[in-house]
Amino acid sequence: MSKKTNILFICMGNICRSPTAHGVFQQLVDDNNLTVNFLVDSAGTHAYHVGHQPDQRSISTALGHGVDIRNQKARQVHESDFEYFDYLLVMDEHNHSIIMETCPVEFQSKVRYFLDFASNTPLKEVPDPYYGEGDGFERVFDLIVDASNGLMDEVRGR
Repeated sequence: MSKKTNILFICMGNICRSPTAHGVFQQLVDDNNLTVNFLVDSAGTHAYHVGHQPDQRSISTALGHGVDIRNQKARQVHESDFEYFDYLLVMDEHNHSIIMETCPVEFQSKVRYFLDFASNTPLKEVPDPYYGEGDGFERVFDLIVDASNGLMDEVRGR
């Protein structure tokens, strides 16, 4: 890889799924000594939680797997993100629709579902664990790890 690859993970509020994906993929980058090859970030389609830390349940789940996302701060997707990032990876259909409505046509090919990179699930969407009960955050973490490994394989193969 010669050019730095810029990856943006996107969900609704940028406090559960996208910061977890940001943290997991960044850890994968760091563990493979590829930090100079990537810029990883996350954002939300809505401004509900701008400036806030990820959801405590996301933080706890990630920390339980050795991934620290405590220093992240939620932000909203900005129009400059469409040009700047090589991958705009959305977590679900709702956020995909929002991004496609606002993304200029010339950058829409960068918008993909994050789970398109997963190999161990038939799911298309990362479920939002925010209002759920039980092990929803663990399930999300597992899906994100699977998709992160697939994404890394694709990017390194470019």
